[in-house]
Amino acid sequence: MGRPNAGKSTLLNALTGEKVAIVSAKPQTTRNRIAGVVEVPAQKGRHPAAQIVFVDTPGVHKPGSQLDRRMLQEIYEALETRDLVLVLMDATRRVQLEEAGNREQGIGNRDQGAGSLETAGGDSPEAASPSPLPPVTKNERTNWASEDEFLFGLIRKLDCPVFLILTKIDLVPKDQLLPLIDTLTKQFNFAQIIPISARKRDGMDILVEKIVEALPTGERFYPKDQYTDQPQRFMVAELIRERILVETGEEVPYASAVVIERFEEPPAAPPRKKGAAPPAKLPLTRIAAAIYCERDGQKAILIGKGGSKLKEIGTGARRQIESLLGTRVYLELHVIVEPGWRESKAFVEQLDWRNQLERLGEEQDSKELLDPE
Repeated sequence: MGRPNAGKSTLLNALTGEKVAIVSAKPQTTRNRIAGVVEVPAQKGRHPAAQIVFVDTPGVHKPGSQLDRRMLQEIYEALETRDLVLVLMDATRRVQLEEAGNREQGIGNRDQGAGSLETAGGDSPEAASPSPLPPVTKNERTNWASEDEFLFGLIRKLDCPVFLILTKIDLVPKDQLLPLIDTLTKQFNFAQIIPISARKRDGMDILVEKIVEALPTGERFYPKDQYTDQPQRFMVAELIRERILVETGEEVPYASAVVIERFEEPPAAPPRKKGAAPPAKLPLTRIAAAIYCERDGQKAILIGKGGSKLKEIGTGARRQIESLLGTRVYLELHVIVEPGWRESKAFVEQLDWRNQLERLGEEQDSKELLDPE
């Protein structure tokens, strides 16, 4: 909702046990809807085996650019195919907003709290937490109230169960949680209210159990060993963007986008003979990526003096990518200025990994037609 909210992606990663979504304390980190798949073993007397498909959406916020409108469309599309909606609210942020409101207005608790959406679907059976954020300003609080009205307006139109998930409860005194819950339940009749801490895994088992109870029985969506729907090249682009979020400030992270231009996987290794020593080196994946920004000043920041900042971004991203791929990685980055790309519908559509895969398929088909065997 235009608020720093790492809790949503942190929760998805904790549930899947894998790094499905990038994490940042900066708002609007998530730009696409991302599926994370969780296999839940049966627990006798409690719940059957299940597969839960979580869909992490961008934070709910009023759109101000073409990119924002595309992010909002991702939310609407996720809501069209859901069995259950989770509204995630950062308890630390909510408490700060309440306190700011009290100081400014001289009154008791205000109404809504900043949050984000995560949808869930599935089948059953068989088929480090950031420090509390700084106090908000008066203008920021005004935006919060407006965006919360937008969020509650969305969920009031839904015909499925809606859970309220209060995140980061390990950072909030318990005596502040009950008034917070009371305030929020006056705005919407949530099917469940579950406080959690993804960092300490507090409340996670209860959350999974309640989700399994709420989901309808259906067919399995994904194989048991698949934990996301994202292709590797998109995950690589996101890991590079995560390093930009970490390494830069001000407007640069929001005006930056990453597109993978080359992704050369190593040839498949021949089967190793029994008793043979493992190869001395891991295979090498070669990746080239373009970092787009909107102004020359942003490009200068991304490159840094003598290329130092771009090197830091590349080094940090490469380590994460090697962990993801299980290979060595040669990563080549360059920065391109694309003025006003956030207002370009064509450019924004190009960033969607589903569209990228479609284009790659078309290019491959054309190549085969031009160069038949």
